Amino acid sequence: MLKISQMGWTTLLGFAAGTLTTLAYLPQVVKTWRSKSTRDISAGMFVTLCSGLFLWVLYGISISSAPIVVTNIVSFVLGTIIVVFKIKNG
Repeated sequence: MLKISQMGWTTLLGFAAGTLTTLAYLPQVVKTWRSKSTRDISAGMFVTLCSGLFLWVLYGISISSAPIVVTNIVSFVLGTIIVVFKIKNG
């Protein structure tokens, strides 16, 4: 396990920011999962968001930034779940 000093403060800050913004998706995913309703969710917004998240992953890979890659992969997966529910449940 890495110690904070080995990881670096900027990396730790990146993981903290990414974790908090990624966790923001969870309430929507849980609500959508439970209610099976996506009536009030904009498909265009989530498709655009997931496209941007995918580009962030590519960017993070290109600059070798673990916080950007890891947190945006998780966000992309959560966003994609919502898009799939939107397509499936209309």
